[in-house]
Amino acid sequence: MTSTLVLRAARRTLIAGTAALLVGTVAVPSFVAPTFAADGPASVADLAQGVLGAVVNISTSQTVKGTEGPGAVPMPQLPEGSPFQDFFDDFFKNRGGDKDNSAQKVQSLGSGFVIDAEQGIVVTNNHVIADADDIEVNFSDGVTLKATLVGTDTKTDVAVLKVDPKGHKLTAVKFGDSTKMRVGDWVMAVGNPFGLGGTVTVGIVSARNRDINSGPYDDFIQTDAAINRGNSGGPLFNSAGEVIGINTAIISPSGGSIGIGFSIPSQLAAGVVDQLRQFGETRRGWLGVRIQPVTDDIAESLGMATAKGALVAGVIKGGPVDNGTIQAGDVIIKFDGKDIHEMRDLPRVVAESPVGKAVDVLIVRKGVEQTVKVTLGRLEDGEKLASGENGNTDQDKGNKAPAVSTASVLGMTVGELNDETRKKFSIAADVSGVVITDVAKDSAAAERGIQPGEVITEIAQESVATPKDVMDRIGALKEQGRKNALLMLASKTGELRFVTIRMD
Repeated sequence: MTSTLVLRAARRTLIAGTAALLVGTVAVPSFVAPTFAADGPASVADLAQGVLGAVVNISTSQTVKGTEGPGAVPMPQLPEGSPFQDFFDDFFKNRGGDKDNSAQKVQSLGSGFVIDAEQGIVVTNNHVIADADDIEVNFSDGVTLKATLVGTDTKTDVAVLKVDPKGHKLTAVKFGDSTKMRVGDWVMAVGNPFGLGGTVTVGIVSARNRDINSGPYDDFIQTDAAINRGNSGGPLFNSAGEVIGINTAIISPSGGSIGIGFSIPSQLAAGVVDQLRQFGETRRGWLGVRIQPVTDDIAESLGMATAKGALVAGVIKGGPVDNGTIQAGDVIIKFDGKDIHEMRDLPRVVAESPVGKAVDVLIVRKGVEQTVKVTLGRLEDGEKLASGENGNTDQDKGNKAPAVSTASVLGMTVGELNDETRKKFSIAADVSGVVITDVAKDSAAAERGIQPGEVITEIAQESVATPKDVMDRIGALKEQGRKNALLMLASKTGELRFVTIRMD
């Protein structure tokens, strides 16, 4: 295991029968803001005392099959009356050697926090309660309540639970505004590390907008406040006692804290929690496009001064913009008033937008900025639609020209896409353009990962249908002084991507 491995700051898993030490604390429903010295907070005792009652330990249990199977170690067959019989009986008990004990009860511990005392609403990580048969919420005053699952979201790793607070007064905390947090601001984490119970650690915001490749909406707050296994689902507080993050992951070579922890920002989590409470599921906005990054080469090919935004590589059939509002080759640089600096910004801001909302989208189309208005669909419906379609877009495909000879350009041999070449490369019937029949080794095309069987559908945002079209477009770009050619390529099934190839 290397130090670059991202681990969930995860639930601690225990075999049934193993005791977990839970340290009780006194719940105090109100708190006083901490005092600050010139070099940081003089004490966070008042802050901690005010929020500890709202932070809970979450215990889950799950019945899993034993270790019978190819990887199991069978119990040795000993002679009758062997003096080692008792020893082996004890050793192999609950290890799969005894078929009567093939199922085990596995317990896990994590953290969470109450956001609604009257309704008994508790927030935690999805991975803390995933696949659990039973969920219990343990409060700092020693009370344990059974919990039911309200809803989960695997994309953001958020889960919402509900307990019956009747006869037990709960303490709740509220979400704060994570967008106001700056690098260097003091934060406090509270959770259940290694099953020890309510534990407070203090640190600062080390970085923001971290992408750790754990999901499509990564925008983590990084902190050096100690976060360990068992802290998952616990809150990260600002100095006002507001939750500005949900602790969810760490980077560590050993599984313990090395001062690199990650929290889901409240700006993202709060909206997910609201939807889970209201609908039991998420209802995210959906634009219905496939996107890829805008590299420096692509920006130059499109006449853009800087590489920014999200390049539309395809439009999903039946999606919200399948009417031509947004087209393949457009670069989205602003969505509903929010700047799109890089590709990963777009899915997040679209998902945070309400389904059915009409928004303004600023795009760059053939070097010219223009604003278009689109009405968002629902992502969950779009995922079903996208899984059943082959990635076709609404670009103009043109008419197939009469057969012509092949041509060689930029290290590629291109030819007419006809019945023979379709059969040879298994190209779908609804894909059109100019087929690449060969790619020279060590050529500019090979360096870009272009493969025989791919189809050139556009060059510099103009459709091509014959090898002559390809030669003419490349020649025109060279005459214009362009250094790169922007190609739209279709896979055998119609999946689209953009590639830039150096022409010098």
